[in-house]
Amino acid sequence: MRSAPLPEPPYVICCNHSSYIDIIQMYNVIPRYFLFIGKYELLKWPLFNMFFKGMNIAVNRTDRGEAARAFRKAAQAIDRGTSIAIFPEGTIPAFTPRMKPFKDGAFKLAIEKQVPIVPVTFLNHWRLFGDPEDLLSRGHPGIARAVVHPAVETRGLTDADLVVLRHRLFDLIEAPLLEHEAG
Repeated sequence: MRSAPLPEPPYVICCNHSSYIDIIQMYNVIPRYFLFIGKYELLKWPLFNMFFKGMNIAVNRTDRGEAARAFRKAAQAIDRGTSIAIFPEGTIPAFTPRMKPFKDGAFKLAIEKQVPIVPVTFLNHWRLFGDPEDLLSRGHPGIARAVVHPAVETRGLTDADLVVLRHRLFDLIEAPLLEHEAG
């Protein structure tokens, strides 16, 4: 794992999402306390519900009102000094390790709260662990590899900077994937 120093909390952690192992591995990669924003369905899955129940923010993505409430909870957590981890792709792409376009939520939150963003790239999780609902899903032994990038500052940014920030983070997180794939 390549790792840059972490800023003082709070911050928003943004990482690619290629496997359900990303959730568990994040606790090894970021050794400070944080909350995940993740899909409500995780509360129904054995093992994952242990990590999510009561200590993270579940989002019902089918209900805009509930999604907005989840982001308000995240903003309140940042106000209390707690960092937030978000998969800006919103879901695991069917074509991993390629990433889906990022959604705005993580970047809006970081800009609104003027906190840095810590980008994380998971290089090979998609090869190690498949879909937990698919009993025949792929699973292989190996070493999980990650890159924790230097924090990206949002102090002074406004909503007008959101698209540029989103693209910058996408490129930053994707670069090691492209390098790893080519090597």
